[in-house]
Amino acid sequence: MIPRPFTAQRIGRLAVALVASGLPFPQPLAAQDAVYVVKPVAQKAVKQLPSAPLYWRVENFSTIEGARTAVGPDGWNPASVRHEMTTSLIAEVVGKVWVFTLGAKGDSTPGGVKVAEIGPLPPIAAPEYLLRVNHGYGPPGAKTPVHSHPGSEAFYVVSGRLGQRTSHGVSHVDAGQTMNGHAPDMPMEVFNSGSTELNALIMFVVDATRPFSAPAKLP
Repeated sequence: MIPRPFTAQRIGRLAVALVASGLPFPQPLAAQDAVYVVKPVAQKAVKQLPSAPLYWRVENFSTIEGARTAVGPDGWNPASVRHEMTTSLIAEVVGKVWVFTLGAKGDSTPGGVKVAEIGPLPPIAAPEYLLRVNHGYGPPGAKTPVHSHPGSEAFYVVSGRLGQRTSHGVSHVDAGQTMNGHAPDMPMEVFNSGSTELNALIMFVVDATRPFSAPAKLP
C-alpha cells in the first residue's frame, strides 16, 4: 500500500486526535536533543570556612603545574608551616587551567590571573562543608529539572548565555559575567537562554551532611 501524503487536512486531523487522546505533540529533534550536562570537575570537604563575608575568586594559570605549585596538588597550602588545607580547587576545563578559591574579597593567588570575584555569598552553617565546582554545558534550550541545594550555587559564564529561574524571577548572565548564589534550599531551574552553546563554571558551598541536590518546585 502506498502511504497517503501528509496534507494540511490530514495533519489537522492528526493534531485533533492527539489532543483528544491526551498524548503530547512530538517535539522537534533539536528540542529533544537539548540536554544540559553537568559534570563535577573538583571538590573537597572542609570542617570550617574562612571568616565571612565570603567570595569565590576565579583565576587562570598557564599550566596545571603552576596552579599546583601555588596552592598545592590537593589544596594544601605549601607556604603554611602546619600545612593547613586551603579552600582552593584546581580544574582544567574548556582548554584552560582554573583555580577557584573561597575566601576574602580582594585576595589573590601568586602567579594567577584573576578572572572574576563572586559574592558576598549567603551565610551557611553546617557540621561539615562541601566545596564543589561543576562544569555545566548544553545547546540552546537545554535546561535542568527544578531542584535545590543545601547551600549556595554561584556561576561564571565562559561562553553563551545562562538563565536561572527562581521564586525571585528570571535572571540572565552572558559570557564573562557572574551570578551570585542564593540562600540554601532555593528552588531553581538553570537553562541556556542564548542562541549558542553554553559553558558555565558553577561553584558550590553546601552542607556536606545533606544530599547535594534535591527535586523542588517553583511557585
